[in-house]
Amino acid sequence: MRINKIKTLAVVAAAFGTLAAAPAHAGKTLDGIKARGQVICGVNTGLAGFSAADSAGKWSGLDVDVCRAVAAATLGDPEKVKYVPLNAQQRFTALQSGEVDVLSRNTTFTLTRDASLGMHATGVTYYDGQGFMVPVKSKIKSAKQLKGQTVCVQSGTTTEKNLTDYSKASKLGIKPVVFEQLEAAENAYFTGRCIAYTTDASGLASTRNKVAKVPADHIILPELISKEPLGPMVRRGDDEWFAIVKWTIHGLLEAEEYGVTQANADSLKTSSTDPVVKRMLGTSEDTGKLLGLDKEWLARAIKSTGNYGEIFERNVGPKSALGLPRGVNNLWNKGGLMYAYPVR
Repeated sequence: MRINKIKTLAVVAAAFGTLAAAPAHAGKTLDGIKARGQVICGVNTGLAGFSAADSAGKWSGLDVDVCRAVAAATLGDPEKVKYVPLNAQQRFTALQSGEVDVLSRNTTFTLTRDASLGMHATGVTYYDGQGFMVPVKSKIKSAKQLKGQTVCVQSGTTTEKNLTDYSKASKLGIKPVVFEQLEAAENAYFTGRCIAYTTDASGLASTRNKVAKVPADHIILPELISKEPLGPMVRRGDDEWFAIVKWTIHGLLEAEEYGVTQANADSLKTSSTDPVVKRMLGTSEDTGKLLGLDKEWLARAIKSTGNYGEIFERNVGPKSALGLPRGVNNLWNKGGLMYAYPVR
């Protein structure tokens, strides 16, 4: 009797293993993307370093590169992306309604957004925190000195709620001056309507670099008053598409960890003996079939944008116009929080 039970369990386990390794169906979102030949990506209306269009209409930034990597993985071409600029109020409706396939727009993951808006958080592409920017001439050195002061903030954001919470908790009596549009909030600050402007620290650096007549005339205060894990979101109801976007992000992170770059990805296909590298580049196991893609899905993504570290450095890193330190956005084995799920 015991032998029969063991045999039965072995058969069930083998069957489950076969099912688990079976090729995945592409999913309705990917089917639609292939039919139209484009990934539709919701991005910021203009946040330098993350998603902004130049005078010729060419988009660039960290969030934009995520869209390009996904397009390369799914369609074989990073240029097959339609960018839809969305403000803070529009972004979730655009994703919920199917106007965009993925929202890659400096958006914070929160419980409410994850659990009640019908969308999935795919992965963190930038760990941030909310800060304050003030004119140097104000002589304000700390957020604690903002007691009773006016602070410009954009509505429909976690930023607005965080400001209220911080003001109450610290008994500062801050007076929020709220604007629906990002540009309006920035303009109000730079024209002196508010003594300070608050948003994610990366956004402050972007605004100072792009909008300020003399960037050196403005300082970002040292305090961060919140946690802002930013990353792409997709609609609930299509697990296959959720997996593709999620694993593209983790694949780019793991590529950095194993030294696979935009420049060496092709040569490593033939020269590397590292099992992890071979798996990432599709020269050993075919991980693509589990996602409804081909075996070179991740190799194409890496060759299109570079690994996560290259994307960071090019768009927001110390050598970019924004000049942001890698900090907590470094890899886990270099003192940061970026930890890739294993691509295997």
